[in-house]
Amino acid sequence: MDLIQVLDYAGVAVFAATGALAASRKELDLIGFLFLAALTGVGGGTVRDVILGLPVFWIVQPLYMIICAGVALLTYLTAHLVESRYKLLLWLDALGLSAYCVLGAFKGLASTGSITVAIIMGMLTAAFGGIMRDTLAGEPSVLLRPEIYVSAAMAGAVVYTLVATLGLPTTAAALLGMGTAFLIRAGAIRFGWTIPTYRSRPGRRPEDIQ
Repeated sequence: MDLIQVLDYAGVAVFAATGALAASRKELDLIGFLFLAALTGVGGGTVRDVILGLPVFWIVQPLYMIICAGVALLTYLTAHLVESRYKLLLWLDALGLSAYCVLGAFKGLASTGSITVAIIMGMLTAAFGGIMRDTLAGEPSVLLRPEIYVSAAMAGAVVYTLVATLGLPTTAAALLGMGTAFLIRAGAIRFGWTIPTYRSRPGRRPEDIQ
């Protein structure tokens, strides 16, 4: 099993765990755990495969859904042992984002040969599952939080894609891309790193417009 395949399974498992943790915070039943775990685990990859016109990965290999179910059940039985489930959710999400931005870029580059498409697929694969999880669970959306999130996925996808197109081994490119994404997201979680946001200014009064 190569590193890309490991990242694929690991990304699904970690994202599924964040979905199950979100279910635990909302005190859902086991079916709720299973649903949010599966949605988060395979959501981003499903959208990626549909856009690229590829066979949807968890339909080709049902083991991904078995992983999601196993993680959901384990979390259902053990989540009460974790003191700060939201903090754990954020760090697991950072790991999942790091793995999935590389995997999405890998699939995008392999399918189209386009650097632009690879980077977009990396961002989409990494962020979409978490966005759907937060929307359905009623959590503050990772997309709308002030600290860096999607930009970390973009950075990881850019690093992987550029290193891969330079001809370096896939393993080296994947590790560099994943490390970049995780370090940026970790800095955002730990130190509140942000990108300057838009600041609107008051509009002019109608009578001042000539």
